[in-house]
Amino acid sequence: MTMWKITSGRGSRLTKEFVENNVVAVGLDDETDFTSVTSREEMRALVAQRVPSLTEKQVIVAGSQWWRFLNELQIGDEVLVYEPDTRNYHFGEISGPARFELGLIPELPVVRSVSWRTEVPRDALETTTKNSLGAVLTLFKVPADAEMDVKRVVTGEKGSLQADDTGDLDAEADLDPFSDIEGLALERVKDRINALSWDDMQELVAALLRALGYRTSISAAGPDRGKDIIASRDGFGFERPRIVVEVKHRRGQMGSQEIRSFLGGRHADDRGLYVSTGGFTKDAHYEAERASTVTHLMSLDELAKALIEQYDQLDEDGRRLLPLTKIYWPA
Repeated sequence: MTMWKITSGRGSRLTKEFVENNVVAVGLDDETDFTSVTSREEMRALVAQRVPSLTEKQVIVAGSQWWRFLNELQIGDEVLVYEPDTRNYHFGEISGPARFELGLIPELPVVRSVSWRTEVPRDALETTTKNSLGAVLTLFKVPADAEMDVKRVVTGEKGSLQADDTGDLDAEADLDPFSDIEGLALERVKDRINALSWDDMQELVAALLRALGYRTSISAAGPDRGKDIIASRDGFGFERPRIVVEVKHRRGQMGSQEIRSFLGGRHADDRGLYVSTGGFTKDAHYEAERASTVTHLMSLDELAKALIEQYDQLDEDGRRLLPLTKIYWPA
């Protein structure tokens, strides 16, 4: 039995579709059926024809990955797919052969059925495992040490890692190292944010609001009646609208009850911002959408993206909590 990591589209944006449809999927585009390809060479030729912008080495790597999806993934093999919003890896088992199914997963029409078993929190994994699973390859065998770590979390066992097999990761040498540098950087930033204490998280959210031109007032520790931060243009909350902010820094999604509690007692012209590093349930989003008070639910993924976008405007307090270095490379 082998464990594989599969990326659900650029930025792992299709993970929910994978899980809801009980599949993993790959594709050259939204219409090419390559399930009848009979050799790696034929697959590479098809990749070169359908995606002419790829270099020769990228064609070799991509062709090999799609070939493996068809022929090397076996029924019973384990598979991981990452979901950025929840920071969890969905862990499942391949339960069917490759097939062409147009329209099931956008842009990825070659699928294999999966029986999803559980979720593995990224924050429960060793740093070396996080780095291994962040590789830019679309499909690869999980290195032995990372596989052991994932199974340690799945089974609840404790122990140190022993193996040092690098799996397929050496194949990355054939890829453009910057091909998904933004996605990899975003996950590292989220790791740093998630490691903050609750107090520091609250301060970081306040720093983001100040970067956006607001003045902020942070509630003292203790009962806050559903508000951790008040943001307004004048700094006192007299000038409307004011933004009332709740910050939840914990594992686990916030549900509709938490959103209702937050919205209770809000003024009609208030604006609500609810930040949850554990994300939100569908019911929570529905509750916020139908509320009379305009309310935005911000996940860790959105928070990290907003901080990166506004980083040049962050004050010293914000940069102290989240020190980042800007890099440049050819577009």
